[in-house]
Amino acid sequence: MNGIKPKKHFGQHFLTNKQIASNIASLAEKGGCNRILEIGPGTGVLTEHLLKRCEELVAVEIDRESVEYLASVFPGLHVIQGDFLKLDVRQYFGENEFAVMGNFPYNISSQIIFKILDYRHLIPFVAGMFQREVAFRIGSPPGSRDYGILSVLTQLFYEVEYHFTVEPENFNPPPKVRSGIISMKRREVALCDDQAVKSVKLIVKTAFNQRRKTLRNALKTLNIQLESVEDSIFDRRAEQLSPTEFVELSKALILEH
Repeated sequence: MNGIKPKKHFGQHFLTNKQIASNIASLAEKGGCNRILEIGPGTGVLTEHLLKRCEELVAVEIDRESVEYLASVFPGLHVIQGDFLKLDVRQYFGENEFAVMGNFPYNISSQIIFKILDYRHLIPFVAGMFQREVAFRIGSPPGSRDYGILSVLTQLFYEVEYHFTVEPENFNPPPKVRSGIISMKRREVALCDDQAVKSVKLIVKTAFNQRRKTLRNALKTLNIQLESVEDSIFDRRAEQLSPTEFVELSKALILEH
């Protein structure tokens, strides 16, 4: 109807179900933010609803054709043509807090989350659509099949809630996977302080890169004297540790390093 053809190299699958878009936009109330950054607005099916729910909306879209279309349909909307992963988002909201929402491009959704974590002090709330497997992974608890690096690092700073599943027929073109809607609300008190983040990331990534090994064997590449830390935790695997336990482990290893 709008004449914009989804582009495979951008991983575009345009949401066509307006009721689903409205349901996603309604999650903005959980975040309580008057400013929203929308990633990948595409044809604006979600944008239309977000505009009704905030005082200031900035949309970031990499596709020039979509940018031109959005500008014509939503006069006054602040649309940025660019790659979210390469942007300094502070240039749009300064040091003011803002929510991040969108039907996130599946091919870069994990990278989007990692960038959000870098800006966590400015982003108290995130909500939107992911490939369902990624949505599960972000909020997955310890011990589950989906639990991994993305789960731990996200949950250090955000509480994650899975809301509902979206079937392929609600998109143009229909993706080959199902989609999932989640929200992430920043914790009032993070599980990890800023000074420890770098070390915790290193421990988490090293442990999960060899997730089938016990921590004692997986962490050997860090050249840490594990024997000096008396704890049965090293007989466990990465997927068995909670985010809090990873923080405690990191602190113990740093002290002994």
